[in-house]
Amino acid sequence: MEGFEGACSSEGVLDLSRLNLNNNSLDTVSDKRRKDTKQLYLCYNRMTNLPESVSLFSNLEFLDISNNTLSVICEDITRLTKLKTLIAKNNRLNEFSLPKDFGSLQLEVLNFSGNRFEEMPSQCLQLLRLQSLSLGGNRLKSIPAEIDSLASLELLYLGGNLISSIPAELANLPCLNYLVLCDNRIQSVPPQLNKLHSLRSLSLHNNLLTYLPREILSLVHLQELSLRGNPLVVRFVKDMTYDPPSLLELAGRTVKSKNLLYSHKDLPSHLVNYLDMASKCPNPKCAGVYFDSCVRHIKFVDFCGKYRLPLMHYLCSPECTSPCSSNPQSDADSDDDNSVPADRLQRVLLG
Repeated sequence: MEGFEGACSSEGVLDLSRLNLNNNSLDTVSDKRRKDTKQLYLCYNRMTNLPESVSLFSNLEFLDISNNTLSVICEDITRLTKLKTLIAKNNRLNEFSLPKDFGSLQLEVLNFSGNRFEEMPSQCLQLLRLQSLSLGGNRLKSIPAEIDSLASLELLYLGGNLISSIPAELANLPCLNYLVLCDNRIQSVPPQLNKLHSLRSLSLHNNLLTYLPREILSLVHLQELSLRGNPLVVRFVKDMTYDPPSLLELAGRTVKSKNLLYSHKDLPSHLVNYLDMASKCPNPKCAGVYFDSCVRHIKFVDFCGKYRLPLMHYLCSPECTSPCSSNPQSDADSDDDNSVPADRLQRVLLG
């Protein structure tokens, strides 16, 4: 091929990887070759800037610029109107490296893993056709609430960052199949994730989790849950906190437990609303209710007859749970354990 000794090409594919290209080398590619190229590989070339001439590949659908020393992606990339996949792993990119109109691209796959992002670029949240987003191995400290704008997202890879919490808005991604949040600093999982009805794989290993919300049991399509390297795995955790109920709560519990009738004619509207907010104690052996004062209780539930997961649930009083036992099996000896299908999770990866 002209001008590139060692270059590999086939129909629609131009591989210029490992050729130590300079920033202007693409200028020597013929117009016909540019027009015919749908996949372009520029990996391992020590490029510090993406050549402006990349925009002349008008039919390009796939571009891999990984393993260079790029700190900026030029504005000309936005002229690639047919580009669907951009792989830019292992460069020096950060949240200021992208052109203003980057979000106008019709990307379906974007991989920025192994860069220097401390925040998720706002332009990425404008890629409404995006199906796969990878930002692993960066310096992200949080996940923006606006992540729910990526309604077509099927894979989200954010492993190996500095993320400490999961926003509830993440649950508003109806197509999400694979969620990777391993190797971060996450301490809890929001119960709202039970709305991820399409989720098949959830990777949470090597975080700071001590429990999981009970709502995770409703993820009926979940086939793989990775939890190794969390405190909930390396030690059994039993935590119970309880604030004594107020007089208002005691009165409300009495009204609800005695099934006393009430209406807006009998009580002020704020009290009626308060009584209507009562939560039923999940203990099947207890008919009690609670409002604001409840016991936060870690309970171990069997999965697949082999693994035990600590799930968070709330009880109306300390009397609803037995004291800690030296036998972990006793922690889950209640009727509602049997309601958990044994085949709910095909793989629970703890080791």
